[in-house]
Order: sequence, then C-alpha cells, then structure tokens
Amino acid sequence: MATKFSKETYLYWYELMQLIRQFELKAEEMYKMAGKIRGFFHSYAGQEAIAAGCLTATRHEDPFITAYRDHGLSLAKGTSANACMAELYGKATGCAKGKGGSMHFFDVKNYFFGGHGIVGAQIGTGAGLAFAEKYKGTDNVVLCFFGDGAARQGILHESFNMAMTWKLPVIYICENNHYAMGTSIERASNITDIYKLADAYEMPADQINGMSPETVHDSVTRAVKRAREGDGPTLIEMKTYRYKGHSISDPQKYRTKEEVEEYKEKDPIGHVYNTILENNFANVEELAAIDAKIAAVVEASVQFAEESPFPDNSEVLKDVYADENYPFITD
Repeated sequence: MATKFSKETYLYWYELMQLIRQFELKAEEMYKMAGKIRGFFHSYAGQEAIAAGCLTATRHEDPFITAYRDHGLSLAKGTSANACMAELYGKATGCAKGKGGSMHFFDVKNYFFGGHGIVGAQIGTGAGLAFAEKYKGTDNVVLCFFGDGAARQGILHESFNMAMTWKLPVIYICENNHYAMGTSIERASNITDIYKLADAYEMPADQINGMSPETVHDSVTRAVKRAREGDGPTLIEMKTYRYKGHSISDPQKYRTKEEVEEYKEKDPIGHVYNTILENNFANVEELAAIDAKIAAVVEASVQFAEESPFPDNSEVLKDVYADENYPFITD
C-alpha cells in the first residue's frame, strides 16, 4: 500500500504505539499483583493511533490536557516510562510526585496538563489554557481530549461558546470509544454523531477514523493550521475503541467478546506494522528489535518504580496550595 508518509514517521508511530500498548499491559499486570498499584486504572490500549497522529501533527510546546485515561497521552508527550510507572505505584519519583496516581498524571516540562478525574473538567480547563496562550501572544495550540461520556456535560457547551466567541486556539478531540463507562452512546443520547454538537456554535467539526494515525494526523494538521492562524477552535470526533473495560475492575457485560475481537482486527499497531513491511520501511527482524527495545524500557520502569521511595510525610500538603505557608494550615 503506497503512502504519502515517510519511513521515519511510520517507524516513529510504531515505536510510540508499542510503548503505550506494552506499558498499559505491563501496568495492568502489576495492578493485579496485590499492593503494587492501587486506586482506579483506565487503560488506553486500542486508542494508540490517536496519540500517535496527534503527536506528528503538533509541536512539543502545544499543551495537551485529557481525562483520567491519561497514561498513553502522557507517554506520547514525552513523560518517561519510569516516571509514569512510579506514579502508578504512588512513588515520589512519579510524574506527580506519587500524589496523583493513575488518573492525575501531570508533566509541565512536557506540556502535559493532566489527567483529570472529574468527568468533563478538562474541557473548561482546556479553554483556559488556550486563553492563556492567546493572552501571552504565542501561537501554541491546545489539544483538549475528552470521551463520548463527557460530551454530555454542561461545561462542554459553556466552553464551546467561549472558545468560539474569543477564537481561542484549542482543538477539542472527542475520543469516542463508544461507551461512557458501560453505557453505549445509542442509549445515552439522541445525537450519536458527537461532532454535530459543534453546529450550535458554528464551530468547524469533523468525524474521522481514530484507529488510523494517518487520518488523525491529517485532521489535526488542518485544525492546528486554523488555530495558529487565529481562526479559533475545531471539534474532531475520533471514532476509536478501547480493548479493556472502562476501568480495570469492569466486567464488560455490556458488550460481547465478538465485538471486541471485531475491533481488534482493525488494530492500529497491526495496521502500521503491515504498512511498514509493505513499503519496505523495515523488515520483520528490525521491527522485532523495536519490540525488544520497548519491552526492556517497560521492564526497567517496573524496577525503577519498585526501587523508588514513597513520598515523605512532609510532602503531604506541598503542591496543594500556592503558598505552602497558607495561614489556615497548622502542624
């Protein structure tokens, strides 16, 4: 299959998506070992093409903000596997100093602004980040990710109105994996094409195949160009699928095994793998070497997390208030 994208792009996509997939699988394994990872855990497995396509269509300085299914996007933005795994373990060396856990990754130096546990909260915060970029006079563009369930939150409409009125440089990306926890979009809404929600605000919108990094890249590239030129926001509905349950404790009784297997046949990593081989960008042995390298990185992250210390008790109130000497805090 001929492609307009380069060998370097496909190899980058393959390595990044494999890193996300293997990290998630290893983290799930460690979660199931008593006492290793606690709290909620939402796997990004299956949705890697979105992270890959968005990364090649943006600059490092473009802020990303998302919901609690955040590990994949944080890794994509440049947070190390060590810092991600340590955060899952609640260790001081984690990307949020062990205080955020799975749902609240944060990495300012890599322009990753969460990881937000409140459904839809990041939609308003994403508008705020975009307002800040415009106020400071940069041409950075914010990518704000949310799920199909969060599209039902009132804050979406308030934020869309504000973003269009002020022409904020924000791209709203709905990662539509078909289920809001265990409720299908068909059962939850009269509007099943989420991109149409933008019509009320005359916001440009698109619905694309989120299992294809090529399609994601092209769509985000168009939206980024529009935002950098001062023309405001875009809504992109990316149709994707999560291979795991809503969270690690989800029995997934709301969908069939056949449905999951059907989507796995469209696996984005398998698609990129085959495209690389068909275009002679790499051979099987070279791709196996990438797999081995990623496996070593992920295994090393587990060892790093295991050997890292838990936060000291003195850290408990740090980073909670802007001023650590807030007058209402007493020893």
